[in-house]
Amino acid sequence: MPYEKNKRQAFEHAQQAYTQLEEAVTQLDPYSPEFGHQVKLAEQEINEATQIINKAYSVASEHQKRQLDQYAQELEQFKFELKN
Repeated sequence: MPYEKNKRQAFEHAQQAYTQLEEAVTQLDPYSPEFGHQVKLAEQEINEATQIINKAYSVASEHQKRQLDQYAQELEQFKFELKN
């Protein structure tokens, strides 16, 4: 049972990291005087989410891996958008 619990906890942690990343990205306002700070926070969230998703992937079920793959793809899109 601990293995199943670890899988669930790792996946939930990855979901939470992804949600925090989405929030940071949606708060970006290029007209705000805080924009540089917002970008820096979004980049930190991207880095954290990447690490957490990679860790979760190592113990994830097949269904969870598909969802983590989706998060990873969207994360790459966020990275691309931040750089452009």
